[in-house]
Amino acid sequence: MADFLPVLRVLGVLLMLFGGVMLVPAGVSYAMDDGVFWIYPQAMALAGIAGAMLWWLGRRSRRELQARHGVMLVAFVWMALPVVACVPLLLGYAQIGRPLTWVHAYFEAVSGLTTTGATVLNHVDTLPVSLNVWRTFLQWLGGMGILILAVAVLPLLGVGGSQLFRAEAAGPIKDTKLTPRVAETAKGLWGVYGVFSLLCALAYWLGGMTPLDALMHMFATVSLGGLAPHDASFAYFSSPLLEGICIVFMLLASCNFALYFVAVRKRRLNCLHQDPEMRATILTLLGSGLLVAGLLWFKGVYGPMEALRLGMFHAISVATTTGFATVDYLQWPVFAPVLMLLLSGVATSAGSTGGGIKMARMILLLKQTRREMTRLVHPQAVQPVTMGGAVVPDRMIFAVLAFMLVYGATITGLTMVLLLTDMDPLTAFSAALASVHCTGPGLGALGPANNYAGLTDFQLGVCTLAMLMGRLEILSFMALLTPAFWRR
Repeated sequence: MADFLPVLRVLGVLLMLFGGVMLVPAGVSYAMDDGVFWIYPQAMALAGIAGAMLWWLGRRSRRELQARHGVMLVAFVWMALPVVACVPLLLGYAQIGRPLTWVHAYFEAVSGLTTTGATVLNHVDTLPVSLNVWRTFLQWLGGMGILILAVAVLPLLGVGGSQLFRAEAAGPIKDTKLTPRVAETAKGLWGVYGVFSLLCALAYWLGGMTPLDALMHMFATVSLGGLAPHDASFAYFSSPLLEGICIVFMLLASCNFALYFVAVRKRRLNCLHQDPEMRATILTLLGSGLLVAGLLWFKGVYGPMEALRLGMFHAISVATTTGFATVDYLQWPVFAPVLMLLLSGVATSAGSTGGGIKMARMILLLKQTRREMTRLVHPQAVQPVTMGGAVVPDRMIFAVLAFMLVYGATITGLTMVLLLTDMDPLTAFSAALASVHCTGPGLGALGPANNYAGLTDFQLGVCTLAMLMGRLEILSFMALLTPAFWRR
């Protein structure tokens, strides 16, 4: 119990603060008079009460969080915050006479906070505007990570900021210290995120969106979430200009935000194109877009310009785990949608807002594979794995190999569980893959023309678990299930 007390104390504070961010949709509701204003004070009160109770339980604990506490806190936060986040959805739907089940509301909240972008809601165009703002705002909060925000703005919590940062940050950035103080690093990352958000919203507005549409689509774009406030997704606008703006910011958000921070801090842009992961990310995304466009043109699906427009937009959208769509790309040659879904696992950088394996791990895997092939021919050769001119320690290589093993086992296990529910194999596999990658749209019955509303509660529960595991990078979640983690 002593290990839980400091975690409960911080979790309580975070829940109370999370209730405070509901002021954003509450302000929109009040300004737009959309008829659901009072659901937000009620939800804020519930969050405040729950947070205060947890804080009170752990109020006497002043221990600094250790690494295991950081893992526990991150897992508890990502499971508890959606409980609070789904309250406005439950209350709002009840008020407009379209009751929502708790399973559907929790799935929607998890999908938003993990930036997956999958939805079980239909006719979202007819929702009170503040509910759509809340759904999309959840993605923006989850994009850079709730706990990184906490480390940035709450140094007075008296907890180990470095442990929280390492537990929450994605991929190899865990061990990167960009400034002497972790709180300054977190502030820098959120500063870059905020600047991109402002520029994206302005670009959408100048490109023809209304201010609220620009705000909500900015939330969904820079977070690589893709949860849109319109049933038609990005097809609602039918604008090549807006699609081009979206492509630019999806590409920016798919790269390591730490690189942008370093470039600004050192006032040197050459560190961007010198980074092997960033080069690989951009080349993969642009190359896959051109490949899909070429396929669509070669197969006679579209003319050259339309193929380029649609191929680039959808390949980059799905590969970056955003999931915006303007057409039903499942009607394209089957190679294209399968390629895009597979790319969603590798085509974003560590330290970005995207999900999946991350490009850094894929590069390390390829280099390790090449080293092993060389050793078959030259057993005595010394060939260290390097990345960006630095030797990668074997500890990191082993961690990547372990991650890939657990990743493969997780996808297989979740697919088999979904198959037990009589889901067809294509839909089951794509549902597991899209949920773990935090992508959203899948194949089969879960393509861009449909959503997850047709799934049973049990199937939604499996997909919800998959989204949480993907956001926690699987190993952190699995660590909680091992006896060694709980042993003193």
